[in-house]
Amino acid sequence: MSGSYDDSVGVEVSSDSFWEVGNYKRTVKRIDDGHRLCNDLMNCIHERARIEKVYAQQLTEWAKRWKQLVEKGPQYGTVERAWCAFMSEAEKVSELHLEVKGSLMNEDFEKIKNWQKEAFHKQMMGGFKETKEAEDGFRKAQKPWAKKLKEVEAAKKAYHAACKEEKLAISRETNSKADPALNPEQLKKLQDKVERSKQDVLKTKEKYEKSLKELDNATPQYMENMEQVFEQCQQFEEKRLRFFREVLLEVQKHLDVSNVASYKNIYRELEQNIKAADAVEDLRWFRANQGPGMSMNWPQFEEWSADLNRTLSRREKKKASDGVTLTGINQTGDQVSQPNKHSSVSSYEKNQSYPTEWSDEESNNPFSSTDANGDTNPFDEDTPPAMEVRVRALYDYEGQEQDELSFKAGDELTKMENEDEQGWCKGRLDNGQVGLYPANYVEPIQ
Repeated sequence: MSGSYDDSVGVEVSSDSFWEVGNYKRTVKRIDDGHRLCNDLMNCIHERARIEKVYAQQLTEWAKRWKQLVEKGPQYGTVERAWCAFMSEAEKVSELHLEVKGSLMNEDFEKIKNWQKEAFHKQMMGGFKETKEAEDGFRKAQKPWAKKLKEVEAAKKAYHAACKEEKLAISRETNSKADPALNPEQLKKLQDKVERSKQDVLKTKEKYEKSLKELDNATPQYMENMEQVFEQCQQFEEKRLRFFREVLLEVQKHLDVSNVASYKNIYRELEQNIKAADAVEDLRWFRANQGPGMSMNWPQFEEWSADLNRTLSRREKKKASDGVTLTGINQTGDQVSQPNKHSSVSSYEKNQSYPTEWSDEESNNPFSSTDANGDTNPFDEDTPPAMEVRVRALYDYEGQEQDELSFKAGDELTKMENEDEQGWCKGRLDNGQVGLYPANYVEPIQ
């Protein structure tokens, strides 16, 4: 029990026990802590939901960016489809994580919020009704016992003071007997003082014992009343603990996407797409579409035609066909026969001239702007130069060919020509190097 004691006793009885006066406040505080823990759990779930949303957005952005890069890159055939399957996987997983975010906020978060509102009732003067009821219950149960404890403390203090006074009176009487200067009257007074102090000791001791006995008799009722209020607090806390366990299990189910049937299907489909990649099939496709298996317009005699004014060069035929293979021109030159379409390797290829494209007529040189007679090439396009624009790199890019630029994210360069059909732009670095780069790797500088 709490209380002050004489140093001479040398007994320490104060403790941190629940039964000490006022120590029930920790149990009362637990009710307020329960309300705060609801807020903490909601904040925890809200942050996790935000992480799920950001992750889903990043997956979508990653998938979009790399899908474009792969489609515009040199990879082809079944391996390209297998590679792109990763981007499809990312898009589907992104949708699942958005569903997780929705479940966390719309179900778990709202469930905690509603339970908290039903379990804790705010008062006009502040605090919660449940806290005040617990506080009043403990105070009422402890008040009678605390009053008797106070009487015990007072009786003990009086008894200890009487004992101290008795000891002091006896000491003075003993010392006076050895002092010849004291007369009998003074000695008599000291002896009377000793006698009175002994009587005070007996009286205070009796009162102390009596008050302590009364306290002991009141203790069982005190413990019963305190236990009753404490049990009510335990029941309230048990509801919260069981509710938290229930919510955490639901959160676990929402986070565990591995148990979602569609999640398993995503990776089953991804595995199938990867295993479907066939090197032999891709090599066969490349041979037929970009190798020796391609059709060829072998050189043949072409009659001069007044309508055409001159013979078309092999390079100009390809340019005029715009991705269509010319099968030949008839003898009269009145019309061109129906072309046969062929597919390209990839949109990654740029409009470039290749050293294999040649003409046996010097006047038909594809790099010359005039024909043999000095006339203007009718197939040249009068395209005015595009206005140069300053742009900034969004990503790092390492040139794959000699005519491509390399730069780092944040570098600035000058766009010299607009984006072509394959998604490439012509630009110039600040060091003067001119080359091609992917159009979607930069943004205009405002």
